[in-house]
Amino acid sequence: MSENKVERVKCLIIGSGPAGYTAAIYAARADMKPLMYTGMEPGGQLTTTTEVDNFPGYPEGIDGPTMMVQLQQQAERFGTEVRIGMITEVELSDEIGGIHKVKVDNTTALEAETIIIATGATAKYLGLPSEQKLRGGGVSACAVCDGFFYKGQDVAIVGGGDTAAEEATYLANICNKVTMLVRKGEMRASKAMQHRVENTPNLDVKYFTEVDEVLGDQVVEGLRMVNNQTGEKEEIAITGLFIAIGHKPNTDIFKGQLDMDDTGYIITKGKSTKTNKPGVFASGDVQDKEYRQAITAAGTGCMAALDAERYLASVESKEEVEA
Repeated sequence: MSENKVERVKCLIIGSGPAGYTAAIYAARADMKPLMYTGMEPGGQLTTTTEVDNFPGYPEGIDGPTMMVQLQQQAERFGTEVRIGMITEVELSDEIGGIHKVKVDNTTALEAETIIIATGATAKYLGLPSEQKLRGGGVSACAVCDGFFYKGQDVAIVGGGDTAAEEATYLANICNKVTMLVRKGEMRASKAMQHRVENTPNLDVKYFTEVDEVLGDQVVEGLRMVNNQTGEKEEIAITGLFIAIGHKPNTDIFKGQLDMDDTGYIITKGKSTKTNKPGVFASGDVQDKEYRQAITAAGTGCMAALDAERYLASVESKEEVEA
C-alpha cells in the first residue's frame, strides 16, 4: 500500500448496523473522530426488517430502515463521518500502538490507529425465487424478531440444528401450529433440544422434507413441500415461513489475521470486544452467534468504542512516559 498522502484516522468503523452506529456515537462523543464505511448493505440486516418492536425506547415500534437512518443521524450529530464504500483489504499490525492499513473499494489506501469491526452476519436463505420474492412479506430469517406478528397463526420453519429447534419451540408458544422441515432423517440439534421439539404438541416435524415453493403473490399464503426420498409433494396453508439454516459472518477479509471459530465468527477476549490484534475490536453479529439481536449488537458497539478509547489512552500515556 502506498505511503504517499494516505489518510490516517483515529478510529475506523467497518459496517453500519446497530453495532457500528452505536460504536460511532460513543467514539464521536469521546473525540475519536470516527470514520465509518457502510459496506454493501448500509444499515445492515435491519434494513430488510419491516417492523422492529423489541428495541427499547420505541413504544409504538419502528420500521428497520427508519431506525437505521435515525441512528446514522445521531452518529453524525456528534461528528462521525459516514462514507459509502467497502473495505476490501486489511493489513493489521501486531504492535501495540501500531498502524492498521486498509484499502477501500480495492483502490483507496487508509490508515487507522484503531479499527472497530461491525460487518455483521448474513442469514443463509434457500435461494428459491418464490422465497426471495416474499422476504419481508412473510419470509423471515429471525423467529425471535418477527414471530410475534404471527401470533395464533400457522407457520413453518426450515432447519434441523439447535437454532431451528430453539426457534421452532419459541414459535410454538405463540403460534397455532408450527411445521418444521428437516432435510435429513434426523436433526443436528442436541438431544435436549430434540426432546423439547418432540414434546411440543403443536409442533409437527417432517423429516426428509424440503421447500418446493413458497405460495403467495404479495404475502405468504402457503407452502409446497417435497419429500426428498419419495418425490411426493404436499401443500399446507401458512402465513409465515422462517428460515433457520444458519448465518455466515462477514469476516472473509480478516481471515488469516484474526482468530476465528470454525464457522468464521471473530473470537473476542473474555467479556471485552478485543481481538488478538492490538487496537482491533469486534462488535455485533461478527462475534455473536448466540443472540444476534439489534439491542445486543448495539451493546457490544458501545463496548467496542469504550475499549478503543481506553486502548488509545494507554498508548498515548505510554508514549508520554517514553518521551
